Amino acid sequence: MSRAKILILILTISTAITERAGCKKESESPQYTVVHSESDFEVRFYRESAWMTAPSDDISFEKATKKGFHRLFQYTEGANLNFSRLPITYPILTSIVPDAGPLHSSAYFVKLYLPTEFEADPPLPLPELNLQPDWWRSRCIAVREFSGFARDTNIVKEAEKLALSLSRSEWANSTSAESGYAYSIAQYSSHFKIFSRVNEVWVDVGGSESNGCRSSLVAAY
Repeated sequence: MSRAKILILILTISTAITERAGCKKESESPQYTVVHSESDFEVRFYRESAWMTAPSDDISFEKATKKGFHRLFQYTEGANLNFSRLPITYPILTSIVPDAGPLHSSAYFVKLYLPTEFEADPPLPLPELNLQPDWWRSRCIAVREFSGFARDTNIVKEAEKLALSLSRSEWANSTSAESGYAYSIAQYSSHFKIFSRVNEVWVDVGGSESNGCRSSLVAAY
């Protein structure tokens, strides 16, 4: 068997294993309800949730996400004070804070959703991992899906497309800065997956009422 065929076989096997381990049907994700939907974005109401967060000093989104996920993966594999193994969940979320990094660059916070059984009392991570638990109140999030790989070269453009869509809708002027993040990139696909990848841009919008979300237009009445 040629070297090229061997490499293709290894990649195929690795993809199959990774996709099985990370299958969205088998993995837990934060629970939400779609409260508004348009052709290029939707607004979701997310219930309260818990995340483990890896802050990063990298000025690159891709490097921050890769290194942050590596630390989070170690945590799920037992690098915590309980030596507990946690199932991998989706999405991997990287939140961006403008001008909070070195020389006014962006700062990144890579997050992994904690399964419901660990939500109230997550295992404490080993100190050297520099991870922090983050409990979210219920919130409303505008979401735009995009395909391919999330890169330094395209995430800002995707966020701008969501901002433009919101500005043309009843959700104009509804974005919220309460979380401190400008926007987040959610990645659902394994790194080994090349085709049909699923990514999303998330941005908080105003309103976190228990009965759902309201746009600024609706709230004015």
